[in-house]
Amino acid sequence: MELRHLRYFIAVAEELSFTRAAERLHIGQPPLSQQIQALELEVGARLLERNKRWVRLTEAGKLFLADARQILAQSEQAVVTARRAARGEAGELRVGFTFSTPFTPLFAQVIRQYRQLYPHVALTLHEMATLHQLDAIEGRKLDLGFVRPPEVALPDAIALTMLREDPLVLILPADAPLARHRKIRVADLQGMPFVMYPKEAGTGIYHQIFRLCRSAGFVPHIAMEAGEASTIIGLVAAGLGVSVLPQPFDRIRMTGVAYRPLADSAATTALLLAQRRDDASPLVEAFIGLATAAARHTGAA
Repeated sequence: MELRHLRYFIAVAEELSFTRAAERLHIGQPPLSQQIQALELEVGARLLERNKRWVRLTEAGKLFLADARQILAQSEQAVVTARRAARGEAGELRVGFTFSTPFTPLFAQVIRQYRQLYPHVALTLHEMATLHQLDAIEGRKLDLGFVRPPEVALPDAIALTMLREDPLVLILPADAPLARHRKIRVADLQGMPFVMYPKEAGTGIYHQIFRLCRSAGFVPHIAMEAGEASTIIGLVAAGLGVSVLPQPFDRIRMTGVAYRPLADSAATTALLLAQRRDDASPLVEAFIGLATAAARHTGAA
């Protein structure tokens, strides 16, 4: 059964006249009559009663008309949906983000604008550590990810887009002697206990802290591990050590904690957008375009 047969039948059913329906459809009356007869033969039921003076719907025709209208409406909606998807305006987009990402104004701005511009896209957000995001993107479980530098070899299938740079900050007890300094060198942290993410947490900051400390001539002593940044900061407040995290975390205000910038030039991190190199879908391209434009607008890229 072809959609044009449904359109022909609907026109005749609404006009109750083959002549007017043929004019409405811009086809000849004999071909229209032939198409309706072919439709009735395919359906296996008479849909219209007609003679030279009138056309009426049979009971089967009345029921068929309702379904035909619904099928035609669904087919038209399918076309609209497909065209939206081709323009990146419909479908599903799965985006990951690191624990620090929501503390950056850029993230909130991009997500808010994207939802406003593309209301027909099912946007799902997943909080995941950087390395876990890269695995999920490579495995096609995520489409994009806000990540920090992984500090390990990047999979060949993954491409990164730079969005912004963030300094790293030292988190230490407010009453610690080092807290009296405006800036602190990584070398000044030698011999101090560190509170860090576990290695298996999949964060790039774990490897970066070790790299910075080795460059300063020592290996950090890990006193405590915690899987949440707020827990790490709370343990620092309890006097169990110091930690190093991206600056956006300094928005977590807690009594007994001080945040100080690190003087080392290498004590910086970046917010990156990760994607599969072979993914050129309109959904992905639209999101990346919005994110990079927002980064340029804020002067952070």
